[in-house]
This record gives sequence, structure tokens and C-alpha cells, in this order.
Amino acid sequence: MSQFFYIHPENPQVRLINQAVEILQKGGVIVYPTDSGYALGCMMGDKHAMDRIVAIRKLPEGHNFTLVCSDLSELSTYSTVNNTAYRLIKNNTPGRYTFILTATKELPRRLMTSKRKTIGLRVPDNKIALDLLSALGEPILSCSLMLPNEEHTTQSDPEEIRDRLEHQVDLIIHGGYLGQEPTTVVDLTEESPVILREGSGSTDPFI
Repeated sequence: MSQFFYIHPENPQVRLINQAVEILQKGGVIVYPTDSGYALGCMMGDKHAMDRIVAIRKLPEGHNFTLVCSDLSELSTYSTVNNTAYRLIKNNTPGRYTFILTATKELPRRLMTSKRKTIGLRVPDNKIALDLLSALGEPILSCSLMLPNEEHTTQSDPEEIRDRLEHQVDLIIHGGYLGQEPTTVVDLTEESPVILREGSGSTDPFI
């Protein structure tokens, strides 16, 4: 049975944020709010927790996981970015975008897509998510909470998430009722940006 925290979306309670971080550090899988619906998250070094997320989502092999970061300072650790790509990222973060970038050797190999050695990175515009990241001190390995056969919308109602997933995750954070559109995914590994998925972030900056 998962824990269920009501965390204020604008003034997150420090005690609950710290408890959520402890659950992550002990190998937990959490549901937490972002600026584009709810997400599943775990420690990026925890293979068992990652496998649990794969099972919940029924993800295919090679699915691009995302490192949700607190700010752009973590980009250079886990990815290589040219000047043009960096300007595009800087001008559109924090925000509702996931950027596909070439991974560095700092990233565990199993987190990269097998063929292209890429990773998704993003900085969310959500106070609860940012406070979690700040307290944790490293990115959260994440993917949007889209359940099997519902791959086009993220889960937005934490009460409904509780009904469906309370026996499969360790913590559900209620951070308000959110939108159902996932992030816009932009591939920045080539010379020009490529929109892989249109979502809640405007595509205008990348066209």
C-alpha cells in the first residue's frame, strides 16, 4: 500500500519533501507532479526501481527515459550539447519540454537507448518537483504517467491514480489536479531540431 502525501503546490511542506526523498533513496517508486501531468520517478542508479516503472507502464525495450533536472547545470554532466542546442534549451526551460540529447559516459549505459546512446533531459516548471530535486541533490529518473492503452494523455487526477496504482508504487504525491498533455519532445542530437512528439509545450521555438 503506497503512502499518499498532500503537498501544497506553491509552498511545499519541507517535512513531506524530505520524506519523499527518503522513499526515493530507499529504492522507492513515486508518483509526483510536473508541469505536464504526473510522472513516475525513481533514483537513476536503481535498476530494480526502474524495472518496476517499466512494468507499470508496460514499456517497450529501448524506451527513452528522462532525467528530470533541477536546472541546466546538470546538462553537461549527462549530455553533450552544442551552442545552438544549449541556447534553445536555455530559452525554453524550465518548461514543458523533454530534450533528447547525446549521452555522456557519466550516464549508466542501461539508461541510454541502445542504438543511439541518447537520453531525455528536462527541467520542469513545478515547485514540488523542483523542491524534490533540490532536496535529492541529483536528477530523478522519470517518465510520464501514461498507463497502458492510454498512451496519449498523462494522468492528472491524484485520487484516480491512487485507486489504480496504490499497490504498485511507494508514494503518490497529491499536488493538485493537472493537465493531461505530456511534454513536447524535441530531438537536439542533429544539426536542426526534430519534434518527436507534440505536447503541452509550443513547437514554435523549434521550427
